[in-house]
Amino acid sequence: MDVRVGDTIICKKNHPCGCARFSVLRVGMDFKIKCEKCGHEVMIPRNRIEKNIKKIERAEDDL
Repeated sequence: MDVRVGDTIICKKNHPCGCARFSVLRVGMDFKIKCEKCGHEVMIPRNRIEKNIKKIERAEDDL
């Protein structure tokens, strides 16, 4: 799955605050994501987050 830093992902399950949109801050063996509603940052293993992604909203590329 092609997820890049700066993308916004929409997950199948909501964060406890009720938001399902997360900004991607770091990509590697672990993903660091930030909730767009409450600002909570979480580190999640790649295999776990890839199963939970519903949609990826790509940031516009600067040319």
